[in-house]
Amino acid sequence: MILCAGEALIDMIPNADGAYVPHVGGAVLNTAVALGRLGVPTGLVTGLSSDPFGHMIDAHLTGSHVDTSHAVRSNRNTTLAFVHLDNGNATYSFYDTETATSAIAPADLPTVPAGTEAVFFGGISLCNLPVADSLTNMALGVPASTLVMADPNIRPGFATDQAAYRARLERLIGRADIVKLSDDDISWLIPEGDLAAKGEALLAMGPKMLLLTEGSAGATALVKGGATVRVPAKRVEVVDTVGAGDTFNAGCLAALRNAGALSPAAIPTLSETVLTDMLTLAARAAAVTVSRAGANPPWTNELD
Repeated sequence: MILCAGEALIDMIPNADGAYVPHVGGAVLNTAVALGRLGVPTGLVTGLSSDPFGHMIDAHLTGSHVDTSHAVRSNRNTTLAFVHLDNGNATYSFYDTETATSAIAPADLPTVPAGTEAVFFGGISLCNLPVADSLTNMALGVPASTLVMADPNIRPGFATDQAAYRARLERLIGRADIVKLSDDDISWLIPEGDLAAKGEALLAMGPKMLLLTEGSAGATALVKGGATVRVPAKRVEVVDTVGAGDTFNAGCLAALRNAGALSPAAIPTLSETVLTDMLTLAARAAAVTVSRAGANPPWTNELD
């Protein structure tokens, strides 16, 4: 299976009347849900609360065929993220002190189960201690033969110590085989140069492949020492962008798995055909997510 590690939370999203309505979310949870709905055996390492929101999250995961047996269960509250929409673009206010995920310590985390094909890390859980170091240490301990993908989904305003946050992300990026960044993310990590130069600088940090998304301008896959492929974004009427990048991540992982290329050794020699198919599936899946409210990734039959 693919194991995802990071936050599960509740997105409070305003409806047409401006009232906030709870939706299950969290960047890493969204990726796990999207993978499950695409038919990929998937598990989620996260914090699950015994409060009503935790039960809501648990049911949502189970309904999307995500294994929750690796979750860290506690009586701590569920993280809340209030979503602010401006022409469909989302910004967030997080309530995350001593919550079910944010308080996870290294000893709470399971070892990576035998047979795990890939481990995915990302989201706000990489911002602050103790969970941020817990997940980073987990990533660094993943065997070299197991693929690691990271999407930092950078939230510098949420990190209490930006220098430590940057150093932590650099350690994670150095271990990752695949890194996905938006154009805004990579500009925060590497301020100087154009996008092409920033991409090369990112690959020099250690990853074998960079996935670079640019919203409506499309997405690019850059393989270190190999192919570079770009695909346009699929044009749809955007309701909101919540979960779009997370669904994109799942599409990439699912496509690589379908191609028999979900391993560190396979990445350097990926063909342009495989890369194009990967980005195309990811873009199609993300387009469905942005066409409806909240993080609601598509099922396989919705892409047929």
